[in-house]
Amino acid sequence: MADTTARQSVEGKTDTIDDAELALKGINMLLNNGFKESDELFRTYRNHSPLMSFGASFVSFLNAMMTFEEEKMQVAFEDLKATEKLCESDNTGVIETIKNKIKRSTDSQRSGVTVVDRLQRQIIIADCQVYLAVLSFIKQELSAYIKGGWILRKAWKMYNKCYSDISQLQEGSKRKPSDQPGSPSPSPSLSSTSDQSDHSNATPPGPTPSQRADGISPEALDRLKGSVSFGYGLFHLCISMVPPHLLKIVNLLGFPGDRLQGLSALTYASESKDMKAPLATLALLWYHTVVQPFFALDGTDTQAGLLEAKGILQRREAVYPNSSLFTFFKGRVQRLEIQSALTSFNNALELATDQREIQHVCLYEIGWCSMIELSFGDAYRAFERLKTESRWSQCYYAYLTGVCQGATGDLEGAAVVFKDVQRLFKRKNNQIELFSMKRAEKLRKPSPSKELCILGLIEVLYLWKALPNCSIAKLQTMTQILQGVDDASHAGLKNLLLGAIHQCLHNTKDAIQHFQLAARDEPGRLSNSYVQPYSCYELGCVLLDCPESAEKGRIILLQAKEDYAGYDFENRLHVRIYSALASTRATAPP
Repeated sequence: MADTTARQSVEGKTDTIDDAELALKGINMLLNNGFKESDELFRTYRNHSPLMSFGASFVSFLNAMMTFEEEKMQVAFEDLKATEKLCESDNTGVIETIKNKIKRSTDSQRSGVTVVDRLQRQIIIADCQVYLAVLSFIKQELSAYIKGGWILRKAWKMYNKCYSDISQLQEGSKRKPSDQPGSPSPSPSLSSTSDQSDHSNATPPGPTPSQRADGISPEALDRLKGSVSFGYGLFHLCISMVPPHLLKIVNLLGFPGDRLQGLSALTYASESKDMKAPLATLALLWYHTVVQPFFALDGTDTQAGLLEAKGILQRREAVYPNSSLFTFFKGRVQRLEIQSALTSFNNALELATDQREIQHVCLYEIGWCSMIELSFGDAYRAFERLKTESRWSQCYYAYLTGVCQGATGDLEGAAVVFKDVQRLFKRKNNQIELFSMKRAEKLRKPSPSKELCILGLIEVLYLWKALPNCSIAKLQTMTQILQGVDDASHAGLKNLLLGAIHQCLHNTKDAIQHFQLAARDEPGRLSNSYVQPYSCYELGCVLLDCPESAEKGRIILLQAKEDYAGYDFENRLHVRIYSALASTRATAPP
């Protein structure tokens, strides 16, 4: 009886609730460190509307993504399927559409609400499908990849359709009634959800005049545009970064990949009043501070995007003053000022006292900043804690722990940790774990040395594009250490790293010399298979910067792309080569 009374009380309150406003409030609560409060809010109003149901499912999905725990991923899967079913099962919108078409109802407000509800449901279904695909991909099985790809195809078709529909409705709402004499201009067809999920190219008749923008407020259209722009933009952005040799497969699935259009859509979404506006802001920060510098999407300019990210953070500071996530991205922007970055990451670590997963992200960055500063002990403590606490890639964290521990001079401890790397190696198809296992084995036998452990640490800084964040003094220290390494099996890697450091120091002549030596290192090809293609890439990029040698640089880049295969981090290099070649085409005279 008490349960019934409570439920009736909630239902009475929800009659007057603006679910879009409440959903945005819930997401803002989440980002301001109120994870439990946000979860409780969405759970309380889960059955009030599809939007609140989606909010609850998103919180569940985010929790699963931060923990990678099997039970939480299963809960997220079930929640997303329930939300998807809720949006698909209610066909009131279809019935209303038919009635309105027959009766030519004059109640445009009711018609407008029906159209908004239909579009909102389709967007939510597409969002759910994307997150279900991500859960499928995590299994890292061939069948899961195929299933996930097919789900994404369905989601993209719905995003593209809704984006087009809403854009046309916005255009229609800008025209005055007097501007539309005679027969109405073509407008988007708001097909049923079941039609969309069947991927049918056939679309039902478009909405009648009473269903067009007449009955939909500009504010509702703007919010819907922001809602669909999040998924639409992410699709464009992510597909634009797919390695070129996989693009044929992606194109077969019908996905586009326009980076600028993706950024434009995410920017629109971030400025909207939809619940996904804060998530679009985080996506933009992630792109500008993590993806763009890592994949060298703007060549060697490590500052690219950081100013944009700084501007975003300044505009959002008042809304998220104590957000651990926004403080984390503040640290990413400050990567070139390591002490400021460490302060931000430590502050974010304290703010995330009840969010273990965000703490782990901060610890990871603290470890990296410490490596950049050559503070081996601090880096060791951060990665050792991650190795113990995190459920994500303990193998990788163990390797980072080992090289940092060995760099401090504790070689016996490093040898024990390197042995653990082999035990913790579980995902044979994971490139990072495979690399960690092979390098740990090489550093362990016959026994670790301090110099080779530091070389391994500098190697990781290079592969993860962190050398440009190092100060001149630290780069010079690295040069001195590397010059003291006389292990013949590491000669090619040593020269590659020396070349990269000289490039950061703007010693172009020395950089070219070391890259050339590394590219000719045939004996080391078996132990460090990636050294030669990466050296060719680096050499090609240096030559591209000079007009007199640009053509030679382009030829060497093509050589790096076509003459090597089966090496570590091959896909990563292909993306960088593609970006470098694309930049030469963009700057070439017409």
